[in-house]
Amino acid sequence: MSRVKPTAVLWLLIAGSSLFLLFQLYYYRKYVSKSGPHVLSHTGHLKDNHLQWQTTKTFLALSRRFHLPLFLADTAVLRLLTQDALRQGERLASVEHCSFLCTGRPITSFAVLANSWKYDAALLSAAQQKGFELMELRGQDPRLASLDIQSAHEIPLHLLLRLHGYIIQVVFLYERGGNYLWHGPIRLQANADRSFAPFTSLDFGRHAGAYSRPLLVLTVLDGLDVRIPHNISSFLFERQQARFLECRHSDARRFLQIYPDDVSPEALDFRNKAKSLLLLAAQTLTNLHIPFWISSGTCLGWFRQCSIITYSRDVDIGIFISDFRSDIITAFQAAGLSLKHKFGKVEDSLELSFVRDNVKLDVFFFYQEQDVTWNGGTQAKSGKKFKYIFPRFSLCWAELVDVRVRVPCETLEYVMANYGPAWNVPLKTWDWKSSPDNVQENGVWPLSQWEELIQVY
Repeated sequence: MSRVKPTAVLWLLIAGSSLFLLFQLYYYRKYVSKSGPHVLSHTGHLKDNHLQWQTTKTFLALSRRFHLPLFLADTAVLRLLTQDALRQGERLASVEHCSFLCTGRPITSFAVLANSWKYDAALLSAAQQKGFELMELRGQDPRLASLDIQSAHEIPLHLLLRLHGYIIQVVFLYERGGNYLWHGPIRLQANADRSFAPFTSLDFGRHAGAYSRPLLVLTVLDGLDVRIPHNISSFLFERQQARFLECRHSDARRFLQIYPDDVSPEALDFRNKAKSLLLLAAQTLTNLHIPFWISSGTCLGWFRQCSIITYSRDVDIGIFISDFRSDIITAFQAAGLSLKHKFGKVEDSLELSFVRDNVKLDVFFFYQEQDVTWNGGTQAKSGKKFKYIFPRFSLCWAELVDVRVRVPCETLEYVMANYGPAWNVPLKTWDWKSSPDNVQENGVWPLSQWEELIQVY
């Protein structure tokens, strides 16, 4: 019986090993290295989830090529990434390769940190070469509105890219003076193609919005590298309450033409101190997670003249009583404010007043009853109670003297409730007990409770 030569065995082993390695390489390239939906329909065509994944992949490749500083801002995807949903996502991953980015919606939303990127029009040309149809939406830069520039500079606000019937929305986030991010609304021109995208379903653009700058982390979703907010729940919560109202600069300029602003040293000194006090109040309440809004004369100044009314001599803010915290006084005191008075109680007509650098901060607490909202007032020398009634309102973000604050979204109704139809005429003589249109007497505090309910320092 003839013996097999050792060299022949060696060559057979090498050939077999090579074929096995080639098979492994083929398998890896086809099924492992390309994470994403690789499932064909019964007709042999790619399924919809693959088309959405492929559209996202193509866009992300473009963003890397042009160094676009973007992050995933899609609400449907981010909800899947919350801790409670991740476990469900892990179960889905065993069935579908595209477990997160393929949401069933024809839209995927991204946000761009616009101040970190020099606009490059070549991006649009490159996107078209990849097969994308484009719609670029631009608008005036609100950061220049107060400068009264006749031909306001336009900036990109939103970019919509369409491929395979799927929309990639890119919302541009700009840094504003109050150390926050802002995006503009979508306003279609008369000749715009309203069938280009399902505009009512877009995550961003129905209103202007304001956000805190999110901390971003790099992750891998369905095999694609993408940045996402580190605190997803916080970002989603902010988006629900992100609506932003721009100051009415044109109306403010007309007002100041009729009633010129006080530019005396005393007025400028008060405005600087009031801004510092407002910023300190905002920081303190943000640390306490207590939402507030500018109220009374401070709100009137923002709405009427985009500034602080210098003859008001105080700063007024409102807080819903449901957001009251027992440590609010100590927090303000720790920030350098002195308690001036404390009127009422949590259950009825609570009011706090602080002072810093001879400027008073009045904190009014608001109560909701049926279809109205009201705050209380107390006259220290008589114990008389007063009530100021407003129609119900929601809260929007705004900017006052480079400080991000909230205002009632229904600002005109709020201002008119307090100051009446003549709100646009300056009134320097003001009696808090009788001048407001919405004030009414509300009884008297019992004398036996004055020591507890009427505290003046």
